[in-house]
Amino acid sequence: MSELTEWNSFYVIVGSSAGALIGLQFVVLTLIAERPHARMEEAGAAFATPSVVHFAVVLLLSALMSAPWHAVGIVALFWGLGGLGGVIYALIVTRRLKTQKLYKPVFEDWLFHVVMPIAAYAMLAVSAFMARAYERPALFLTGFTTLVFLFVGIHNAWDAITWHVFVNRSGKPQDSKSGD
Repeated sequence: MSELTEWNSFYVIVGSSAGALIGLQFVVLTLIAERPHARMEEAGAAFATPSVVHFAVVLLLSALMSAPWHAVGIVALFWGLGGLGGVIYALIVTRRLKTQKLYKPVFEDWLFHVVMPIAAYAMLAVSAFMARAYERPALFLTGFTTLVFLFVGIHNAWDAITWHVFVNRSGKPQDSKSGD
């Protein structure tokens, strides 16, 4: 199908970026593991793990979209399942953000860890429902959603790293992750 093949280069670029960022996230987490904090595990489940999940979703979407499908139907099924599962996961992350005690989330945290991921997963599910009747717009919506996941993951990883470097490492009060 020509519509799907036209997206191949986009997903090769985005998918390889996500794969590299997953590896980089593991390297950084290994380096900061030398300074464990009593509640770091529950904060990691709320702040660090979702970034890796977002990068993995980008990688998975890129792999799915680069496969030699003949029609968009089966791919749309994966979008729908991923979107619905992602909304559930984002709600779990919301609960984790509320219950962890290491750091009090601010507006930016709620925006990038809850609102934008829920919106992106919902858009992925919507693209699945519109794929049969509106294939081209569904492909663009999925491409946009993939970029949202990539940029949310980049933002959240950077935010967490700067918090560890400038706040946690320096011994400053633990009430904000960065100087924002």
